[in-house]
Amino acid sequence: MSLASTNARRSNRWLAVYALYLAMFMNILDMTVVNLALPVIRAEFNATDTQLEWIVVVYILTFAAGLLPFGRFGDVVGRDKVFLCGVAGFTGSSLACGVAPDTQFLIISRAVQGLCAAAMVPQILAIVHVIFNDTEKGKAIGFFGSISALGAVAGPLVGGLIVTLDVFDLSWRPIFLMNLPIGLISIFGALRFLPSLQTGTRLAPDWSGTVLFLLAVTLVLFPLVEGRQFRWPFWCFGLMALGLAGSVLFYRQQVSNFERGLPELLPVSLCRDRSFVLGVAYVSICFSALAGLFFVLSIYLQSGLGLTPLSAGLTLAPHPLGVMLASTLTGRLGTRVQELRILTGASFVLAGVTVLWLIANSGVAASNGFWLGLPLFAVGLGTGVLIPALFQRVLSRVSGADAGVGSGVLQAFQQLGMAVGIALQGQIFFQTLEKMPGGYSSAAGLTLLYPITLFGVLVALSLFFFLGRQRGPKS
Repeated sequence: MSLASTNARRSNRWLAVYALYLAMFMNILDMTVVNLALPVIRAEFNATDTQLEWIVVVYILTFAAGLLPFGRFGDVVGRDKVFLCGVAGFTGSSLACGVAPDTQFLIISRAVQGLCAAAMVPQILAIVHVIFNDTEKGKAIGFFGSISALGAVAGPLVGGLIVTLDVFDLSWRPIFLMNLPIGLISIFGALRFLPSLQTGTRLAPDWSGTVLFLLAVTLVLFPLVEGRQFRWPFWCFGLMALGLAGSVLFYRQQVSNFERGLPELLPVSLCRDRSFVLGVAYVSICFSALAGLFFVLSIYLQSGLGLTPLSAGLTLAPHPLGVMLASTLTGRLGTRVQELRILTGASFVLAGVTVLWLIANSGVAASNGFWLGLPLFAVGLGTGVLIPALFQRVLSRVSGADAGVGSGVLQAFQQLGMAVGIALQGQIFFQTLEKMPGGYSSAAGLTLLYPITLFGVLVALSLFFFLGRQRGPKS
């Protein structure tokens, strides 16, 4: 093969990655942009607090529920095909969200949007996993972190700007309609530059496992969101118990499939890999703390402190800016010093969230939201150091044939953590407001104890494993 053709293939690989990451950018943008529009949506549709939670959570729920099956579908029928179908569906459902006539229609459209995101997202890291060698892979995954951070940066800023400007009197609707050109460009780039990919397996999808997984997730999350509205009746706890029992049944069914040589939605080999399981649990806890934090802060800044959507977006912007800066710098490290990066990142996040808690309790933020910027930047720096290293460590445990489902498992539990975090922190925040109307600072301060507790646990675990690794070679 000539040098020119080798360089062309290498260039096309990166152009394909740009198309893939553009879809990821669209997904991250959509997850963050909607938070700043929630108060305006509530005013236009007269939505309840629970409906506001569902606008966010239903997307995460269908996204999380679909990641495992679609990750496997990509391994079975072709990751490029499933990716393209997912982007097309995401673009169409974004149009439906943008023209929604009421809250119910918006929630349903968001559910479809999350399902389509589940089709496209696990294919992205899976494709990167197989088209790059080990040397380039670290750079590509670091770039993935930067693009994700860019979407997170753009989300609050673009959302706040759009809602504030009220473009063409469309209010919040352009936050979804802008996905149309982004989605079309991503589809064109993937069709043009993505190489033909072998499926690598002849296994059929695990339909029964898919149904069990979706049912278990729904049974746990539904009462977490709706419980406060119904004053926590017995059936809420009964549904959660059924959901936990369903998750046990799901795992036993996967083990049975493994022993009988049948298709597995969740590969048992991954579940028996201690490092993979611990990494996935760590990711889930981390995002449970962070997602609920920013859901609550978006409402607190606007409804509690009276900031405009644009001002709220600017107040939150230091966080994703910190993520982008840290992930870009640490991306150059590749797969080196992962344990130290995980410990350092988690420590920065814990310090930043603790300062946010002190500011909320002191009432300083009520007079000037500017004080939130520095701790949010610290949280962003910590997240940008932590997440790429954590994702690299978890995905290094996955073979190429299972790249799609491995990526799906990781991101499914990431999204489940987010959904649980939003549901629980939303419960704490709104429940406190019911008892103390207008006490937004007190509600925010109490809610922040959730991420402080979780990141305290994560820092302790990270320190334990880091010290254990340091002692390992000497023994």
